[in-house]
Amino acid sequence: MRADPYPPIADYALIGDCHTAALLSRQGSIDWCSLPRFDGGSYFGRLLDWERGGFCQIAPTGRNIRTSRRYVEGTMVLETTVRAGGGEARLLDCFTMRPGGRDRPHRQILRVVEGVRGRVDLAVRISPRFDYGEVRPWIRRHGLRVHSATGGNDGLLIRGDVDLEMEGRHDLRGTISVHAGERHRLSLEHVLPERLDERLFDDVGPEELDRRLDETIAWWRRWAKDTTLDGTYAAGALRSSLVLKTLTNAPTGAMVAAPTTSLPEAPGGARNWDYRFSWIRDSCFAVRALGEVGHDAEADGFRRFVERSAAGSADELQIMYGVGGERRLIELELRLEGYRGARPVRVGNAAYGQLQLDVYGELLDLAWRWHRRGQSPDDDYWRFLVDLVDTAAARWEEPDRGIWELRARPRHLVHSKAMCWAALDRGLRLAEECGRAAPVRRWRSTRRAIREAIEQRGYDARRGVFVQTFGRKALDASLLLLPSVGFVDYGDERMVRTVDAIQADLDRDGLILRYEASDGLDGEEGTFLACTFWLAECLARQERGGEAREVFDRAVSTANDLGLFAEEFDPRAGEMLGNFPQGLTHLSHLAAAAALAGVRD
Repeated sequence: MRADPYPPIADYALIGDCHTAALLSRQGSIDWCSLPRFDGGSYFGRLLDWERGGFCQIAPTGRNIRTSRRYVEGTMVLETTVRAGGGEARLLDCFTMRPGGRDRPHRQILRVVEGVRGRVDLAVRISPRFDYGEVRPWIRRHGLRVHSATGGNDGLLIRGDVDLEMEGRHDLRGTISVHAGERHRLSLEHVLPERLDERLFDDVGPEELDRRLDETIAWWRRWAKDTTLDGTYAAGALRSSLVLKTLTNAPTGAMVAAPTTSLPEAPGGARNWDYRFSWIRDSCFAVRALGEVGHDAEADGFRRFVERSAAGSADELQIMYGVGGERRLIELELRLEGYRGARPVRVGNAAYGQLQLDVYGELLDLAWRWHRRGQSPDDDYWRFLVDLVDTAAARWEEPDRGIWELRARPRHLVHSKAMCWAALDRGLRLAEECGRAAPVRRWRSTRRAIREAIEQRGYDARRGVFVQTFGRKALDASLLLLPSVGFVDYGDERMVRTVDAIQADLDRDGLILRYEASDGLDGEEGTFLACTFWLAECLARQERGGEAREVFDRAVSTANDLGLFAEEFDPRAGEMLGNFPQGLTHLSHLAAAAALAGVRD
């Protein structure tokens, strides 16, 4: 059997252009990239099938190779320093950005090699594979240092000042020898195949590519300078903010949960899901966290995205959408090996049809926070909000699959009930402060009924803690979110006991599991990093600063060298699990950092 070629998830870096993203390994290889959008078919995908998926690699040759990497300060431009054979070079990787790129993106990956000292030799290999490895493209030469790769409705324009030769029929290879002060450039650009046939693409030379690199650095820094958090946690918070911005689809305001699909939550297991879509809940969390550090525009963009996608009606609301507002996210299984053999590999996500009652509360809380920033709902938006509150009031007694998208039978989940309470609470507050007409008496009665039900049936009186499900004793880390919407104060004795009980029952080596109850799926998952950050935030807001920092630092220790977090972590193996980088983890890191910034030692 061949040795496992797949790098650890922590080996990967993220680049993106607020339309799509790519993952690059420490070995200088683009092993994952979907084009032209996050949810498009992969052009490079050996992350999910090492032999069939395709890649683009620029890697040093020879012996005694040492590499280090970082992001250029305040950007999503990756800088890898290579030392080999007495020489030193830098590799700069990015998706190019420009003002106005929301509607007219370059759709271009730029890879730039700079000589720093002596000479460094690097090998270049480009093996595009379209439609998740199904299509080996037709590669043609269009002139000196210009090639195209086409197949089906996919097209890639490959050019720069690197000499490339055909390797077989479907691949390109070349070499770069870079000396101090020299620069070589490789551009990979999504272009429709019919435009490639007609040579309908701009003539872009080295000077223009250099200008685009500079423009990209300036674009990211302009956005980053508005981040307001200072102090000990500022650098990490800025990195998480930049990741969340990268995961946002600029034209629509949608935010994907992660740029990848089917990275397993359990090694070799079947807990493999496609996260390249926009979940209402995660995106509400994200814009709330970004708002905490000065980025309000994202909140408005997502608010309008949801209203459009739901056609202004609670009856048409889904718990998730495609990044363009698409509603049918049919789940399919692909004929791929899977990351380290984890199958099935899925595209699409069947959870889009689930009932998850918490989304009503998330949307009303988002509207409330938007109002408190001086943006009160207009007539059309208010009608939509009333519809959402009425639906929460009508459906709160139903079982659902909740925040964790359980694929077992629906349950009466306490977190879901509490978010229906939040929908009514925020609706009442908005009606009062904005002078809006609403069925206030009925809403108040239902809000009171939900609270009574939770406090009677969702509370373990013997232990003095809230529980996951009505009538059961098991705990759930989502209970850590109850104070964030005001259902209970952080300092309430019931909440303090619930926090302590979650630590006692769900802690694994300083990190927190989501739950221990059966969820209808085979295999065990790792600790859930967002839950660990939720715990840190609760402790911070309970003025338990020392405990909060200990939990926070343990969660931060799971990031890779670039400050990127996965969804889950296996404490025993010391490895990341799940799709990467995970938006929910980064936004929870951001919220916990903001909470800790206000806590005295």
